Amino acid sequence: MMHGHASHGARGRDGAPQRVDHATWGKLLRYCRRYVPAVAVALVCAMVGTVLTLLGPNMLSDITDAVQNGIAPDTEALERVVQTVTENIEANAGARARLQAGVPGEAAGDAAGSGLDAGGAAAPSLDDLPAMPAEARTALLSDVEVDGVVITAADQQKLLDIFEHLDMNDTEAAMAALDDLPASVKGLVEPGIDMGFVCRVALTLVSFYVASYLLTVLQGWIMTTVTQRIGQSMRADISAKINRLPMSYFNTVPKGDILSRITNDVDMLGQSLNQSVGTLLSAVVLFAGSLFMMVTTNGWMTLAAVGASLLGFALMMGIMGRSQKYFLRQQSALGALSGHIEESYTGHSVIAAYNAEDRVRAEFDRMNGELVDAGFRAQCLSGLMMPIMMFIGNFGYVAVCVVGGALALDGQIGFGVIVAFMLYVRYFTQPLSQIAQGVQALQSAGAAGTRVFEFLEAPEMADESAKPALAAGSMRGEVEFDHVRFTYPGSDKPVIKDFSARALPGQKVAIVGPTGAGKTTMVNLLMRFFEIDGGQIRIDGVPTSEMRREDVHALFCMVLQDTWLFEGTVRENLVYCDEGVTDEKMQRACRSVGLDHFIRSLPQGYDTVLNDQVNLSQGQKQQMTIARAMIADKPMLILDEATSNVDTRTELKIQQAMDELMSGRTSFVIAHRLSTIKNADLILVMKEGDIIESGTHEELLAAGGFYADLYNSQFAE
Repeated sequence: MMHGHASHGARGRDGAPQRVDHATWGKLLRYCRRYVPAVAVALVCAMVGTVLTLLGPNMLSDITDAVQNGIAPDTEALERVVQTVTENIEANAGARARLQAGVPGEAAGDAAGSGLDAGGAAAPSLDDLPAMPAEARTALLSDVEVDGVVITAADQQKLLDIFEHLDMNDTEAAMAALDDLPASVKGLVEPGIDMGFVCRVALTLVSFYVASYLLTVLQGWIMTTVTQRIGQSMRADISAKINRLPMSYFNTVPKGDILSRITNDVDMLGQSLNQSVGTLLSAVVLFAGSLFMMVTTNGWMTLAAVGASLLGFALMMGIMGRSQKYFLRQQSALGALSGHIEESYTGHSVIAAYNAEDRVRAEFDRMNGELVDAGFRAQCLSGLMMPIMMFIGNFGYVAVCVVGGALALDGQIGFGVIVAFMLYVRYFTQPLSQIAQGVQALQSAGAAGTRVFEFLEAPEMADESAKPALAAGSMRGEVEFDHVRFTYPGSDKPVIKDFSARALPGQKVAIVGPTGAGKTTMVNLLMRFFEIDGGQIRIDGVPTSEMRREDVHALFCMVLQDTWLFEGTVRENLVYCDEGVTDEKMQRACRSVGLDHFIRSLPQGYDTVLNDQVNLSQGQKQQMTIARAMIADKPMLILDEATSNVDTRTELKIQQAMDELMSGRTSFVIAHRLSTIKNADLILVMKEGDIIESGTHEELLAAGGFYADLYNSQFAE
C-alpha cells in the first residue's frame, strides 16, 4: 500500500510543504480569457444595477422632505400673507396721508386722531396697528390676494386679533392658534402632503429597483454559466492531460490524489468562483458608487462612515493573510485522505487477511485529524470576517447618526439627508461584508487552483504529431533489442543494464527469470510506456523512438497479470475500442477460452452489465481479457502471466486458444510457470537486467544452466 508515502496532505510530490502559488490568479485569468466578453457583460449589468440602487436614497430623501413639509404648517405662505397685508396697510396709509395733506381743518384733525402723519411721515407698520383705534385700523384694511386666494378685510382683522394676543415663544399656543385662523388664511397655511409628487417619485424608485433586480439576476446567470463552463473545461483538460503524462508521474502521485484534483479541487474552484466573482463585482461597484454618493451628499458624514470602516479593512487583510495557507493545507489534506481511502478500499481483502484494520484506522484517524485541523483553522479565521464587518457596519451607523444629528441641529442638513445617509452607510458597509465573503471564497479557489494548475503543468510526454503515421497492417513483426539500458525515474539503480535480443516475425518469444529480473520492464519499454536511457528497440528496422506512441500501441494486444474491466456490458468489455466486431467473432473467442457457457448463463447473456451485482472470479476476469486480446487481433501479442489466475484444466484450454492466436504473430510471453512456454521458439532467461541464457526449451535444459535449475525446481516434488 502507498498510503505511507502520501500521508502528509500538505506536502508536494517532492515531500516539501506545499505553498500557494501566487501566480495562480494570473494563470486562471489566462485560462478564462475566452470568457472575458461574458464577464464584461456581467460587469456592466452589475454597474448599471448598482447605479440604479444608489439612486434610491436620494429619492427617499426627496419623499422624506415632501412628507416632512406636508405635516408642518407652511410658514413661508404665512410670511407671504403677513408681508402682503403689511404692504397693503402701508399703501393705504400713504394714500390716506396724501389725501389729508390737501384738505385742512376737520380732515387734518381726523388724520391726526387716526395717528396718520399729514406731513408725509412714515406710514404705520403692522406692529403699530394694535395700538390704533378700531376706526383707524378699519380704514387701513382692504381686500388683498395671496397665491390666488382673496383675504378680506374682516379676515385680516381676525388675523390681527389672533397675533395681538399670541405669545410666539409658546409653541403649543402658536400651534393651537393655527386652528383659529380665518378660512382664507388657513387654506394657505394648513399642512398638506403633495401625494402626486410622492407617488411619482415612489413609482420611479420601484422601477429602478425592479430594473436593478433583473440586472442582478442576469449578472448571476452569466457568472454561474461562466464558472460552470470553466469547471467543465478544467475537467476535460485534466482528463486529456492524464493521457499525455508519462507513466513515471503515476508512480509518484497516488491515484486518490489525482482523483481529488479532478473532483474536489475542480468543484471547489468552480463553486468558489461562482460565489466570489459575481459577489465581488457587485460589491466593488456598490462600494465605489456609495462612496461617491456619500461624498457628494455630505463630506463630514462621509468621513465618519469611512473612518469607522478603515478598521474593518485592516482586520480583513490581516485575517486573509493568515488563513490562506490553511485553505491550501485543507485541500492538500483532502487529496491525501482521498488517496488513502482509495488504497484502503482497493486492498480491503489484504487488510482483513493481515488483521491490519486497527493500523489502517489509526492512519485514517491521523490523516482525518490533519484535515479537521486545517479545515478548522481556515474556517475559524475566515469566519471572523463576518462578525467583524457586522460590528464595523453597526459602528458606522452610530457614527453617522451622531454626526448627522449634530449637523441637523446646526441647521446644515435636513432630516431627509440623514435618512439617505443611513442607506448609503448600509450600501457602504454591506460590500465590505460581501468582499470579506468573496475573499474567503477566493482563498479556497486559490488553494484548489494551485493544485489543479500544478497537475496541468506537469511535464508531459513529447509531442509526436509531426512523426509519420505507421500502417499496422504492413508490419512483419521483427523486433530487435539493441543494448537497451533503463533506470526508473528517481532511482539510481539500473533495472535493464545491457539487454540485446532479436525476435523474428511470427516467433513466440518467452521471457523468464526470477522476480525483479526486469521482465515486465522490458514489455513496458517495448510498448513505450517508459523511454529507454540508451540503446534502441527496433520494429522491422524502425526504432520505436521514431514511431508515434499510438502507432506502437496499435501493433500489440496485451494480456496482463492485473485484469481490468470497466462497468459496462460484457459485449462492451470484450470489443473494447474495436469497431465492426461481429457476434460470431466475439463468441468464437469466448468459446476458445472456455467462457462462452458462463456468459450465456448470465441474466442478459452478452448484454449483462458488469457491476457490483455480477460477481466474476479473478480467473473469469482474466479469461475475458484474453478473449479481448483475441478479438483485437493485433499484429503482435504480449502476454504477462496471462494464465496465472486460472486453474490447470482451464489453462490447457486457454493455451490451445493462445497457440492458435499466436500463430503467425510475433509474441512475447512472460511466465513463471515454465510448463506453459515449452513450445516457445526462443526463450530469453533474464537475471538482474541482463540476458544470461537464450535458446529453445530443450537447448536450455541440455545446457544445465540457470534455466534448467528454474525448471527443475518447479517439478522437484
